[in-house]
Amino acid sequence: MIDLSLLGVEYGTLVMFIMLLVMLLTGMPLAFVTLLVALVFALGWFGPMAVPLITSRVYSFVSSFVFVSVPMFVLMAALLDRSGIARDLFDAMKLVGGRVRGAVAIQTIFVAVVLAAMSGIIGGEIILLGLLALPQMLRQGYDRNLAIGVVCAGGSLGTMVPPSIVLIIYGLTANVSIGDLFTSAFIPGLMLASFYVAYVLIRCYLNPNLAPAPEVEPMPTREKLKLLKGIVLPIMVVIFVLGSIYGGIASVTEASAVGVAGVLLSVIIRGEFSFSMFKGAAVQTLSTCGMIVWIGIGASALVGVFNLMGGINFVSSLITGISDNGIVIILFMMLILFVLGMFLDWVGIALLTMPIFVPIVISLGYDPVWFGVLFAMNMQVSFLSPPFGPAAFYLKSVAPPDISLGIIFRSLLPFICIQIVAVGLLIAFPGLTGR
Repeated sequence: MIDLSLLGVEYGTLVMFIMLLVMLLTGMPLAFVTLLVALVFALGWFGPMAVPLITSRVYSFVSSFVFVSVPMFVLMAALLDRSGIARDLFDAMKLVGGRVRGAVAIQTIFVAVVLAAMSGIIGGEIILLGLLALPQMLRQGYDRNLAIGVVCAGGSLGTMVPPSIVLIIYGLTANVSIGDLFTSAFIPGLMLASFYVAYVLIRCYLNPNLAPAPEVEPMPTREKLKLLKGIVLPIMVVIFVLGSIYGGIASVTEASAVGVAGVLLSVIIRGEFSFSMFKGAAVQTLSTCGMIVWIGIGASALVGVFNLMGGINFVSSLITGISDNGIVIILFMMLILFVLGMFLDWVGIALLTMPIFVPIVISLGYDPVWFGVLFAMNMQVSFLSPPFGPAAFYLKSVAPPDISLGIIFRSLLPFICIQIVAVGLLIAFPGLTGR
């Protein structure tokens, strides 16, 4: 066995980075790449006695009680995906759009906010909106780029709007209160959604050809009441989940269980429950959470070994050495996250970078909760950014054949700019998070 410790921490960090990059380029999953590199460096740097250190590090990650909330929220999303709740919610939002030009695009964003507040998962949300909203907007004559952008950007709001899985994973990694993260992310999440609405309204006002003229026929009261039924159950679930957290009645983990019970009860009331449906939702939950756990295991092991090597202190000194201005350092971190977001999954980004970034943030005198909201907003950008923006691939799976990935990514550029502006506002005005 080669003694890698002879390299020193500087060259050891470089070799580790090159190994990660080369193995990722081969197509290996991130979880297995990080775990393999961690094992190689543990054996090569410290010898066989260091292997138990990896297992103890992994156990501390997966044994957290708050982690139980992740499969609960994923199960909520899986049940929503298989029920007609989202469809009825979308129909009910006709009451919100009113008679403005671009009403369907606006109601799509409102539906996205409610769905995000129910589950905090973006994949299923984009697919749902791609099946419900995109065909309707294209059929009514909406500009294709605008319709695609609204679906992808709105569907990605689950990153920011509580109960966000991104915030939960950050809270576990950074060891900060997830309840505080949810409270601080609420206003920025709604702010971003309002930016999308404003963008649609302004674009449609400046160029009426982007959206059809609004319907002028008045809707009968009976029809309005029928549509309202579709919004009652989802809003009740949101109130129970977020209300119990913000009201101090339940922890995040307990509230996630309440949410699952609420969605399950809604499905039963609607007469859509079946054993095969529940089994499909459970299998989807197992698959998604298995991916998250494996990435967590690999990233935790790698960060643990890197820390023992002295690598975290080395990287921290490099980052803090670029400037004496704390904001410049924060902007540099945002740039790193932005670049990583083009190539890596957000779970891996959070687990690999936050153990390095958060101590620096705290040492600079900044609030780690504020930085968590900033991180979640940055991940919004990564979900849309080429070449591997997952939002585009989720939509491509359900979009018409004539809509290519190139068209989708071009459609997302204005919304990426809006997200970058939102990141800048959070940096310039930390008070938006209430911290």
